[in-house]
Amino acid sequence: MENKIKWIHCIFIALTAQIIDGVHVARHVKSRVMKEINRLKAQNTEPCLATVLVGDDLASATYIKNKQRAAIELGMKTRDLRLNSSCTQSELVELIKSLNDEVNVHGILVQLPLPVHLDTYVITNTIKPSKDVDGLTTTNIGLLVSGRGSLKPCTPVGIIELLDHYCINVSGLHVVIVNRSQLVGKPLAFLFLERNATVTICHSKSNDILKEIKDANLIVTGVGNREKFTLTGDMITNGSIVVDVGITRYEGKLGGDVDYPSVAQKAAWITPVPGGVGPMTVSMLLNNTLIAASLSRLD
Repeated sequence: MENKIKWIHCIFIALTAQIIDGVHVARHVKSRVMKEINRLKAQNTEPCLATVLVGDDLASATYIKNKQRAAIELGMKTRDLRLNSSCTQSELVELIKSLNDEVNVHGILVQLPLPVHLDTYVITNTIKPSKDVDGLTTTNIGLLVSGRGSLKPCTPVGIIELLDHYCINVSGLHVVIVNRSQLVGKPLAFLFLERNATVTICHSKSNDILKEIKDANLIVTGVGNREKFTLTGDMITNGSIVVDVGITRYEGKLGGDVDYPSVAQKAAWITPVPGGVGPMTVSMLLNNTLIAASLSRLD
């Protein structure tokens, strides 16, 4: 009877994915960042994050509030700058340039998306690369591609941090990323390539996404629209690793791209939504600000 119970227990474990807990890992990252903030303060450098919000979009305002609160909790100095939605591009550029010149501001984040009359490329690249804590300037993206990046996009580097924490080695794995954005898919592909993974990026024009996903050892999905794309258990191979970057409301609940119950029965590892990649994005933003503050001491 005892052996039967053990056998049933083993089957249950084999059919239930282990959770990649972003809340837990983010807590570790924040603890590490706090210690380093205190160390820099003792050396007369107080890391400071400046956030810029244009307009009154509720979601963007919430994101800014969360980032500001997280920074303050770690003892990081913050600046909260806001412009109305009718501000001109030159006004926003001048604000960013003034922050570039402030010695005591180490990180600058312009909350995206911007109102349609503002050129995101121009605004992003007005930020001094050494203060670009989102890692989105062409300089920092170029450094990332060359394997020399210091300030890397927060969500991709947060995913790498998650996998590292759980000792998930991606070398030699076939990684499929269902997202080709500048924020996630493209930079994440280069981070995986650095670690010797074989990477495929899928998108809305890909011919056979299902085949690519079925062949994958690790799937990262970031579509954010369950009506257009939902990752289900029958689409993946047993023992796959699944990282869900999608954020959407589905059937009245906050969720991601993954049909969690069916996928969790086949995957070896899985990130939940909420509580997976999301918390890592904020913690890596604070880590980037710390890096920027440390690098400023070398100027």
